[in-house]
Amino acid sequence: MALTIFLTGASSGLGLALARRYAMSGAVLGLAARRGEKLEELAAELSATCFIYPLDVTEAEALAAAAEDFIARAGVPDIVIANAGISIGTLTEDRNDLTSFAAVMAVNVQGMVNTFHPFIAQMRQARRGRLVGIGSVAGVRGLPGAGAYCASKAAASVYLESLRVELQGSGVKVSTIIPGYIETPMTAVNKYPMPFILPVDQAARLIIRRIERGASYAVVPWQMAIVARLLHLLPNFLFDRVFARAGRKPRGLPL
Repeated sequence: MALTIFLTGASSGLGLALARRYAMSGAVLGLAARRGEKLEELAAELSATCFIYPLDVTEAEALAAAAEDFIARAGVPDIVIANAGISIGTLTEDRNDLTSFAAVMAVNVQGMVNTFHPFIAQMRQARRGRLVGIGSVAGVRGLPGAGAYCASKAAASVYLESLRVELQGSGVKVSTIIPGYIETPMTAVNKYPMPFILPVDQAARLIIRRIERGASYAVVPWQMAIVARLLHLLPNFLFDRVFARAGRKPRGLPL
């Protein structure tokens, strides 16, 4: 039987690559993103059953309506992937960046909660399904000029852990996926070295493999798991000295 998958952030980057890979395996897809025209183009491209939902993940009611429609059409999903996310360089001292902080937190954290919420009751009743949250290695330590993004991804990781424990024994599983650098529009603006950066299709393939294996927590690629561990172990005085000179993400419109 074909998998049923609901995916946010499906119109570009990692979400687009995940949609294409799952479509090749014959999955029934619910694809959500802000840009409706991109979703229509994607649905026309894919040789799979697709239902598209142009929406903003910060709007809980829109996601609830999408979830209700998808369940009515395709049944309780096997996998729900909260992939939608934005990134922007920020400075706390700059008043203009206060709205950027709020936007990043709203999409990357509250948007994940809004994505999962309308599916959980039905998945609990069915006693099956997996909720997948896409985090980032950026959530391991705070990086200069990326306070909003790092904080949002750290919050997402801890939220996913809480959710995993809450759902223990319910039949609903939770996976936290922590990618390193991936070749997407989000990273294309970065003007600094990005170690172990992956082509987006390769990243999607590795992430799907971790989901299929039922990983509760996985860093992709494995080399970044070592980097993340080392970053976590670095004492503050050494971390501060090294990363004070690190490259910074450009400020501007969220990507």
